[in-house]
Amino acid sequence: MNSFKTERTKVKRIPDRGHYDKKTIYPIIDEALYCHVGINHNGNPVVIPTIHTRQDNTLYIHGSAASRLLKSIPGENNICVTITLLDGIVLARAAFHHSLNYRSVVIFGKGDIVDDPQEKWDALKIVSDHLIPGRWEDARQPNQKELDATTVISISLEEASAKVRTGPPGDEDEDYALPIWAGVLPLALTKGELVPDPVLSESIDIPDYLR
Repeated sequence: MNSFKTERTKVKRIPDRGHYDKKTIYPIIDEALYCHVGINHNGNPVVIPTIHTRQDNTLYIHGSAASRLLKSIPGENNICVTITLLDGIVLARAAFHHSLNYRSVVIFGKGDIVDDPQEKWDALKIVSDHLIPGRWEDARQPNQKELDATTVISISLEEASAKVRTGPPGDEDEDYALPIWAGVLPLALTKGELVPDPVLSESIDIPDYLR
């Protein structure tokens, strides 16, 4: 599939910012550490944040097997997944034209429970690798009880769009002469210093993948 564009995914507000190709959409999905999943649960709209990962053209999310929300997802073509990366605050001369530089993705689709044990195991591994590459091999891996308590949902990426804003503010022509600072305040998610567990043995070194 070369384009994820459908009537549902078509960007209507400032359509020039819309993108429907894998080259734009996949990197946004992969860079984000979490997403928001919107569903219709018992006639009410519900949006839940969760960790996600992507393998080829499939998005995976997971959660507790006891979750009523996850139980309501499978089989219904009613899921909306959203992802947003903030890159900066755009300060214009006019309050009306203030904005954000961002990269976002909206995905529509149907969720299916992953029943195949190997696919489920692989999905949980790539979720772990998505957060911290190398951690899965270092940590104690799930036992059967933990696997039974976890539900993995797969969503085929067939309907999706990205919306991207970059660059400086766009002011009215007559406002460019105003003596007001304008520009972009960049934003970025950065790593901080590691905080060891208070009960961690001092003999355990920081693994290389965290350095």
